[in-house]
Amino acid sequence: MSFFLVIIFIVVLDQVAKYLAVLHIKPIPTYPLIRDVFHLTYVENRGAAFSIFQDKQPFLITVTMLFTLFLIYYLIKTPKNKNTLWFKISLTLIIGGAIGNLIDRIRLNYVIDFFDFRYINFAIFNTADSFVVVGTILLAGILLFGDTQDIL
Repeated sequence: MSFFLVIIFIVVLDQVAKYLAVLHIKPIPTYPLIRDVFHLTYVENRGAAFSIFQDKQPFLITVTMLFTLFLIYYLIKTPKNKNTLWFKISLTLIIGGAIGNLIDRIRLNYVIDFFDFRYINFAIFNTADSFVVVGTILLAGILLFGDTQDIL
């Protein structure tokens, strides 16, 4: 049950951050926190990561919903013990981030992005994306190097 509270917290944090981006960043094109390194820049992303699948919202919504339901099922069905804690944390981060972006896709027909690392010319992203990436890196590490006997 506590994993689901964390998911709710991630979703709320993401939606509040996006609300603040609309309120404070959208009226100005960009706000440099560290000039030419890190800016807050409002973008409406109508695609997925790195803007792939532009304007394919029904597809992205369907895939995200199915993938999220699969991860929730796996989160529930994975036994609760010390060997699965980090695995469940990784799923929780991914699910929370996926739901945060899914809400945008359903409600707005695009995802609000605002973190802009200009120094490395990286794609503009948001808090939900950050949770998905951190959760995915953690999951990959667990599956590659961890004890997966209780997970798989």
